[in-house]
Amino acid sequence: MTTLRGTFAPGSPDFAYLPFDVPHGIAELRVSYTYDRPSVPPGTPGNALDIGLFDPRGTEPGGRGFRGWSGGARSEFFVRGDEATPGYLPGPLTPGTWYIALGPYTVAPQGLSYEVTVTLTRGPAGETPRAVYPPDRVPGRGRDWYRGDCHLHSWHSDGRRTPAQIAALARAAGLDFVNSSDHNTNASHAHWADAAGDDLLVLLGEEITTRNGHVLALGTAPGTFVDWRYRARDGRWARFAREIRRAGGLVVPAHPHADCVGCGWRFGFAEADAVEVWNGAWTPDDEMALAAWDARLAAAVRDGRGWLPAMGDSDAHRDPDVVGLPQTVVLADALTREAIQEGLRAGRSYVAESRQVSLAFTVTADGGERAGIGERLAAGPDTPVTVRLEASGVPRCSVRFVTDQGVLFTGGPLPVSGAGTVEWRTSPARAAYVRAEVRHETALGPVPGAMAAFTNPVFLGRTGDGRSAQEA
Repeated sequence: MTTLRGTFAPGSPDFAYLPFDVPHGIAELRVSYTYDRPSVPPGTPGNALDIGLFDPRGTEPGGRGFRGWSGGARSEFFVRGDEATPGYLPGPLTPGTWYIALGPYTVAPQGLSYEVTVTLTRGPAGETPRAVYPPDRVPGRGRDWYRGDCHLHSWHSDGRRTPAQIAALARAAGLDFVNSSDHNTNASHAHWADAAGDDLLVLLGEEITTRNGHVLALGTAPGTFVDWRYRARDGRWARFAREIRRAGGLVVPAHPHADCVGCGWRFGFAEADAVEVWNGAWTPDDEMALAAWDARLAAAVRDGRGWLPAMGDSDAHRDPDVVGLPQTVVLADALTREAIQEGLRAGRSYVAESRQVSLAFTVTADGGERAGIGERLAAGPDTPVTVRLEASGVPRCSVRFVTDQGVLFTGGPLPVSGAGTVEWRTSPARAAYVRAEVRHETALGPVPGAMAAFTNPVFLGRTGDGRSAQEA
């Protein structure tokens, strides 16, 4: 047994690595740790210490030696050849120098004193199981609108649900696909195969949880690990965004305006494929994210640049978090990883609070040309067009049509039945794009209510927007 002690002072580096030796013949490596939690003045962060493990391949950026991360979710873990604590990777206990990775997430003014105990048990090495991953397609499913939740946490990070429990909740929520997104670990990837089926596509990924914001790696190749040990000022983010794409994934900044420590996104959006605008139950930071996203849309059409589609996910960890609140509904050619990703990347999607909510949103020119969500209606600037929203599952909700010039139309409450159609006339000269919002009633007059659903935009006019959006 080895005991490692130390103290972090306020302003310490983000990570420290404690070396220890593993000799030949070790069957199990077990680690436990404690740290002090002194009282702090109101408004001052207390101590929080994350932990993980690297093997003799090293701790360099890129994570070749990565063997697991539990953040602050566990006070102990083990690794063997045949098994490991959720969040950690089973495999050979190679002799050599291993490293405990400590991340002082927040440090109290008094400092943070820690004690780490490493216990090594001799014995025969267990056989490492062959990893089995979920398939990347559900056969027999053609072009359709598919519902998904791409931000979910299992017990392989700080969640409390197993992959099987998450899958059961996803099916109950009417989802067709999910994305595994545990914090800073790929350990869950080999535990999702049994959860998939002919009614549920499971994509694999990670929530890369840096000190300057969180980002989803959505639908990466099985076993892909993406490092998180950098800040915006380090200039490393573009490298890791490219790694996500090389692994076949999408780059999606998560909850960009969240106010928890380290949650707000500080890396910019140049590397993003989409952005998570709605995270969990609708709150003021979602309203901020929606406004910021809309401002980027307006800037994109003004400057002729590419636009960034919006998504919504639950970020569910444990009860009472609701899987599928909200969910992204995407038009895809098939229920496959590539088709779902292509639909998300193109913005052919809307975000809804539940399976009960369905939208159909189109813009039609007087000549009959039509475009849907994420597409462009190539029409002259003075061509009259009809914006049409068909909605169901949204009783007493109001409809707003938002353009690059702001909110230009607000409809009255939809029927108690929850189904209704709203139309509005405009032209490309008046609106470079239009998107729909469906909101719950509010008693505060002009203040918008909580969101029930919103769409990605339909673009109007012949001017390109820098993306490969379809033309009608």
